[in-house]
Amino acid sequence: MSRYYVTTAIPYVNARPHLGFALELVQADVLARHHRLLGDRVRFLTGTDDNSLKNVLAARAAGLPTAELVDRNAAAFAALREPLALSSTDFIRTSRDARHRVGVERLWRACADAGDLYRRHYEGLYCLGCEQFCAPADLVDGRCPEHDVEPGVVAEENWFFRLSRHADRLRELIAGGVVRIEPAARRNEVLAFLATGLHDFSASRSRARAHGWGIPVPGDPDQVVSVWWDALVNYVSSLGYGGEGSNHRRWWVGGDRRVHVIGKGVLRFHAVQWLAMLLSAGEPLPTDILVHDYLTTDGRKISKSAGATADPVALVDRYGVDAVRWWLLRDVPRVGDTDFTEARLVARANEDLANGLGNLVNRVAVVVHRYRDGRPPATTPGAGPLREACQDAPELVRAALAEFDFRRATAAVWRIVEEANRHVERVRPWDLARAERDGDAEAGRQLDAAIAALLEACRCLATHLTPFLPTLAARISEQCVALSGPLPAPRPLFPRL
Repeated sequence: MSRYYVTTAIPYVNARPHLGFALELVQADVLARHHRLLGDRVRFLTGTDDNSLKNVLAARAAGLPTAELVDRNAAAFAALREPLALSSTDFIRTSRDARHRVGVERLWRACADAGDLYRRHYEGLYCLGCEQFCAPADLVDGRCPEHDVEPGVVAEENWFFRLSRHADRLRELIAGGVVRIEPAARRNEVLAFLATGLHDFSASRSRARAHGWGIPVPGDPDQVVSVWWDALVNYVSSLGYGGEGSNHRRWWVGGDRRVHVIGKGVLRFHAVQWLAMLLSAGEPLPTDILVHDYLTTDGRKISKSAGATADPVALVDRYGVDAVRWWLLRDVPRVGDTDFTEARLVARANEDLANGLGNLVNRVAVVVHRYRDGRPPATTPGAGPLREACQDAPELVRAALAEFDFRRATAAVWRIVEEANRHVERVRPWDLARAERDGDAEAGRQLDAAIAALLEACRCLATHLTPFLPTLAARISEQCVALSGPLPAPRPLFPRL
């Protein structure tokens, strides 16, 4: 039994959550649920990045104290657990959680002891959206390509981290697959970035520029730890790194898989800066960095700061959690941005969940009740395409999720739905029932075998859909799995939207 530790990035809380972050939460949740089904011990962490200057400025714009705005928006992120049917086991807030500050301080001191922190004056271009200094070569027409704004000039004395010292080791670890980055195009992107040469980065900002918000640098109260140093530490501070460390030993030092699920915009922070910080501190590295692309609306990235957004809670209220999760997992490809519209969500839900799956489960339940009084026949399903689809699904799903391909994983499960609906049309249970009533005993045996095969397919769907659609999978199980006695009366599984 392996220990599997999966995390999301932690978002700024300058505004309420949007569908782009819901994608990341649902992907991480699928991985957590899948590994639980495999028998692994799983810890699933998410949380919020409270100590950003963006949060301070958003609070000022709203006329609120920073802590009040941060608390309000952080609560909205924490509240996503129920509407999105998440199975997260931990939630960390970097401004409120007592575990976090001591972890940041411990990692800072470990890197300082390694000789990787030094203080110097610096002047450069700073993108507030990225919360980092930008090199002119990173800009497009003088603007940050991620946020489409011109960075401002900042001049101050900061603490710097010797990132350049770790370049060769980072290249070896990533090229050799010790730290696996998926998809491969993202790994190649990191390697190309490393090949250009690494520069030391600012790991603090002045307390004045931070408006007093953030974690003070140990031994230097005039500086606060930069938000990207602060935020990345959450993956270990949540485990008691810096304090009581049993979870740190169990899930990080002694864990089998340490998995970060992140968006492409924060890849360099996780695959370069974070790894170097851990190397400096003598800590184990993540084993996997799984990267998704963006959701867009009208071609624009869904973003709190850009104003292009979609509220996941409102979507769940309108269409249900199954429709929202299914669109995120079934329609979003492994590589490439995906444009979201409510019409596409509705069309996918109606085609798959109402017409395909819902129709199948209802047909099976009706057949069992109409022809066998609701009692599953004591017959072993025979061989054929439907049995093969059921038997093949576990390995196909495992292989797809190992490559961070949710679309391929859902397609493997969906093959069962397609084969089951074809099986109904092929065996025509209503014709077999008519022949049985006319005295054809063989037709009765064939009807039992057909019902047994269809019920097995529904049970397989209830199992294999659990990581993707846990609430809908439970409803399938309620309708098609009888521990004793007859099945419950048929009822619609998923209403047409």
